[in-house]
Amino acid sequence: MTATVALAHDYLTQRGGAERVVLSMLTAFPDAPLHTSLYVPERTFPGFVSRDVRTLPLNRSPFLRQDHRRALPLLAPSFARLHVDADVVLCSSSGWAHGLQTDGIKIVYCHTPARWLYQSDHYLRTSPRLTRTTLAALTPWLQGWDQRAAKSAQRYLANSTIVRDRIAEMYGIEAMVVPPPQTIDAEGNQEAVEDLEPGFFLCVSRLLPYKHVDVVISAVAASKGHRLVVVGTGPESARLRGLAGPETRLLETVHDAQLRWLYANCLGLVTAAYEDFGLTPLEAAAFGKPTAALRWGGFLDTVVEGETGLFFDQPAPSLVAEALATLARRPWDPGSLRAYAERFSEGSFVDLLQSIVTEELATA
Repeated sequence: MTATVALAHDYLTQRGGAERVVLSMLTAFPDAPLHTSLYVPERTFPGFVSRDVRTLPLNRSPFLRQDHRRALPLLAPSFARLHVDADVVLCSSSGWAHGLQTDGIKIVYCHTPARWLYQSDHYLRTSPRLTRTTLAALTPWLQGWDQRAAKSAQRYLANSTIVRDRIAEMYGIEAMVVPPPQTIDAEGNQEAVEDLEPGFFLCVSRLLPYKHVDVVISAVAASKGHRLVVVGTGPESARLRGLAGPETRLLETVHDAQLRWLYANCLGLVTAAYEDFGLTPLEAAAFGKPTAALRWGGFLDTVVEGETGLFFDQPAPSLVAEALATLARRPWDPGSLRAYAERFSEGSFVDLLQSIVTEELATA
């Protein structure tokens, strides 16, 4: 009898690196149902439409689907009531999905231990006041729930070395590092963005405070002759549009053909975010483009200084501007950049996930 596998993810309401990872998990286990709290097809990747996506009762609320942060106080108890019947449940989690119940083997792929719980001031700064107040009151209970949820898993996987270390510190669990794949097909069709000439710097990011997109915008504004394209949505959108000058263009949702064109026609990628895994530098490298990145966290796993990009030490406009000037005048080897990106292929990710599931079933 073939073992059954099910997947779970916190919520499908945005287009981000975690959602791309879930699509790769579905490539590894194409028959697996995918359990999630909220699902808004038009705001996430179209690849989920053809999949067996199963939502929690929370998804019936248009108010919560409009902004998943409104549901934060409800997600822990909602996932705690979810029982998934499968031999193996693979949970893609940054704080919620790992709390589901199952009689099978639970494997957690951790993007980061819960920012909403352990870095709430930083993460929830733009969330509604009621959400922040409710979470603050529930913090002691939620921390206990989170610890129990983490320890209910038979296997923990981390997306980067910094997340591995954070898991060890917070949960006392030794996790295996399984880097996410780079899945944008550099050979795929491209579609030019209207009224945009090549030769800009590119920033691909959700518009959240800890992503420091405002710093990047200020840096480019202070750099003579440089242009910037920002791709992303989020609660910082209105403020950043007010900050942006004529040298900066903000785009919200773009489809993959346009994103490929943006990567192919940029001077390089720039990011000042505190990222747990640096996926966008790998996407840029797949198109032979270098990255200027904050020397922190996941970027240390995906940017090789002097070979695939440059680092700056603080999210400060002057340091970002200096890095961009260096990036623009320095010659880069597109072939070496593409070869580096190939190390993070989806095929390797799929093979490793399948072998981990097989190993857990064999030892159960």
